[in-house]
Amino acid sequence: MTLMRILRACSLTEGVSYLLLLLVAMPLKYVWGWPLAVKYVGWAHGVLFMALGALVLLAILRAALPFKTACAVGVASLLPAGPFFADRLLRRHERNQAEMR
Repeated sequence: MTLMRILRACSLTEGVSYLLLLLVAMPLKYVWGWPLAVKYVGWAHGVLFMALGALVLLAILRAALPFKTACAVGVASLLPAGPFFADRLLRRHERNQAEMR
């Protein structure tokens, strides 16, 4: 797998974990009184968020990702559905890299 594919997979997984945290775990905690849902889903989301940050930094350092696109991915990871929109940017960049080879 290339770095860009790993980055895209991590971004999408982090986006899904964020939505699970907001739409499943938070209601389980505050409506049904089950705080362990937030603990475990939040922990998994935190690990995925840090992994995404590390992968974006690695992609910048290897010159596989322009700084502007990396910033867009970083900002998108803060929004609930942002990683799904960032995937379009990453896919487009990956396609452009493949055409240049």
